[in-house]
Amino acid sequence: MTFKDIDYIDRITANPAILSGTPVIRGTRVPVWIVLQHLSGRLDLEDLFAAYPHITEDDVRACLDYAARLIDGERVSILPEPQRESTEAASLT
Repeated sequence: MTFKDIDYIDRITANPAILSGTPVIRGTRVPVWIVLQHLSGRLDLEDLFAAYPHITEDDVRACLDYAARLIDGERVSILPEPQRESTEAASLT
């Protein structure tokens, strides 16, 4: 799988009920900026995965794709997560 095979739209999401709408890796509470900040400090994926065991290499690639598109000036959009029952959304905050 090459970098171009990863599209952030399948893995990055934003939901106002989760971290105030900060872009996160879908299904987690791990913000994109945390992944990017970690990689900027040390390019050690094993260390990143130890700290955040729920994310995958494809999630990291999606974070990089998202950041690259932002920097490139491309219009970036994040699809909202499907609406969940209020009790489930409340438990994520």
